[in-house]
Amino acid sequence: MAAAAGRAGLGLTSTGKVLGKRMEGMASPMWIRCLFTRSRIPDSVFQPRPEDHEKYGGDPEEPHKIHVVTRIKSVVGRPYWEKKIIRDLGLDKAHQPRLHKNIPSVNSRLKVVKHLIRIQPLKLPHGLPTEEEVSSTFLTTRGELVIKKRLKPVEQKEIKS
Repeated sequence: MAAAAGRAGLGLTSTGKVLGKRMEGMASPMWIRCLFTRSRIPDSVFQPRPEDHEKYGGDPEEPHKIHVVTRIKSVVGRPYWEKKIIRDLGLDKAHQPRLHKNIPSVNSRLKVVKHLIRIQPLKLPHGLPTEEEVSSTFLTTRGELVIKKRLKPVEQKEIKS
């Protein structure tokens, strides 16, 4: 009787027949398939629109060449295929920016894990570095590639007393 009350709380009101150690009449585990099937979102949602360029910036005629990709959310509890893509893209550590080309093969992988990452264009405020300057560059969290040798020191004003 207590077992029947427990099943009623789960929405299983029928009493099942005991067949060995298995219970007949329990809820079918087929609902789990709905969790891992393909998305039912139409492809038109993922296509770029002119309004997107106005809202987020960027030029549809000349897109940026390199993405700065940063993982901002944990992969704990995520499906194995998302963990594999994160690992393949080199985003094992959170908040560590990585550079990736803006090509369709990379973009399709980024689209799968876009809810876990932040994508920014690479900005070059000092222009492209030469081969000698590559060793003295660093990447900021805002996606800017700064060249240390081209930074100018701040001029200090002398105080006359």
